[in-house]
Amino acid sequence: MESTLGLEIIEVVEQAAIASSRWMGKGEKNIADQVAVEAMRERMNKIHMRGRIVIGEGERDDAPMLYIGEEVGICTQTNASDVCNPDELLEIDIAVDPCEGTNLVAYGQNGSMAVLAISEKGGLFAAPDFYMKKLAAPPQAKGKVDINKSATENLKILSECLDRSIDELVVVVMKRDRHNDLIKEIRDAGARVKLIGDGDVGAALSCAFSGTNTHALMGIGAAPEGVISAAAMRCLGGHFQGQLIYDPAVVKTGLIGESKEANIARLQEMGITDIDKVYDTDELASGETVLFAATGITSGELMNGVRFFHGGARTQSLVISSQSQTARFVDTIHMFDQPKTLQIR
Repeated sequence: MESTLGLEIIEVVEQAAIASSRWMGKGEKNIADQVAVEAMRERMNKIHMRGRIVIGEGERDDAPMLYIGEEVGICTQTNASDVCNPDELLEIDIAVDPCEGTNLVAYGQNGSMAVLAISEKGGLFAAPDFYMKKLAAPPQAKGKVDINKSATENLKILSECLDRSIDELVVVVMKRDRHNDLIKEIRDAGARVKLIGDGDVGAALSCAFSGTNTHALMGIGAAPEGVISAAAMRCLGGHFQGQLIYDPAVVKTGLIGESKEANIARLQEMGITDIDKVYDTDELASGETVLFAATGITSGELMNGVRFFHGGARTQSLVISSQSQTARFVDTIHMFDQPKTLQIR
């Protein structure tokens, strides 16, 4: 999969990031998201594959968003049999977030990116558009911290695993009312809190790399982004656990369905009978081969954002593969016209 799709998957997130970045700082988060979706879809439909969106941006009626169940790739199009040999057909499941952190783009803030994860058919957990309680931590703490433990307990474990005092630890938490008690507990334990408005995929990723000054992600965020984070963390050997949240009273936003009972019924319809199950990386991204790709839209901990120059742009991407066990940082110059200069830095 990596050798067949690697470069093209990079180009998918690059094109989405470039399109979205043109709306950076203009206060139009919906447009920044929409153009990223359109660019991502257009590039995916040029790839020789049969792809299926298992995590997208809504249902079919929400088009032009990449909806759950949408098929992409050359081999899904009319007359595909003319160019696609069924015996050689690569069928993959795809999880996308064309503009992770739409508010960050709209207001010119750091940390937004275009992301996707792919695996063979059935290799990614088809998470409902609910919320998820998450815990991400560095590889040294994998299997030692636990989402069922308190934040205080997990900080003590992290301190031991990383050979740091608790007051040297930094925990990323989304700034939401539902996290007020969690934030207080982390601070009372002695650790420091980094509050973010959006973009917890990047925060989870940062936990896996030393030097980012991010040692854990805690709290509740969107479930689809949890699966994408888990795919990356599986490849990197980091710790990630997720537990679906179906009770609107816990989320405190009113954006998770009509009622707790209706959400439970929806989960059961999807075949999720153990509604309180805690999932790890191998369950959220269970495929034999998993590939993750992201391109910075605005600059973050790991990647620079899109930088335009006369006649072109420069992007920085991260591609992580379970197959080759690599994490590649890809620096690309895109030449739109005949550039007067090639921007090196």
